[in-house]
Amino acid sequence: MEPFVALLRGINVGGHHKVPMVQLRTEFEKLGYSKVITLLNSGNIIFKADSEEEYRLQDEICSHISKVFGFEIPTTVIKAKQILNLTANNPFSNESLDKTIRFYTTFLSDSSKSQIPLPWQSEDGAYRIIYHKGRIICSVLDLSVSKSPEAMGILQSFYGKKITTRNWNTVVRIENKLASLK
Repeated sequence: MEPFVALLRGINVGGHHKVPMVQLRTEFEKLGYSKVITLLNSGNIIFKADSEEEYRLQDEICSHISKVFGFEIPTTVIKAKQILNLTANNPFSNESLDKTIRFYTTFLSDSSKSQIPLPWQSEDGAYRIIYHKGRIICSVLDLSVSKSPEAMGILQSFYGKKITTRNWNTVVRIENKLASLK
């Protein structure tokens, strides 16, 4: 069985689309997945599956949980080894972090055809896309430049709406939990 990470978009945000993690873990087990671990309340699920096909798992999970919870939950499934490669080669290693800087990792549900030159920067300099490999994008947001950034809108204009974004700290926490999956 191969380890994967499922990233659900838009659950448990502002009291909308409530999905209890205990129930979500149970639903993953009903699908036949093992070693299911949820992380935080924002839809990060680590699991093992017999399949090696991320897209098939993605479709299966999305369809099942939409039926169970009664609303569509966009889902991205990434092989665990891609997360581990990303954190090992930390694309933010040359970036300075302070209280106004945010590091984000965006995961695409499918392969992107967007070919923007990297690094890319917004006109005001508040938002930069510094990395794109496969279905993973890394970006830096500077809140000292702009208090109302449109980072998600920018990403959606390049890559479409089938994306989900996590703070880099969450990605590192996922990496740490993957160690317990053995």
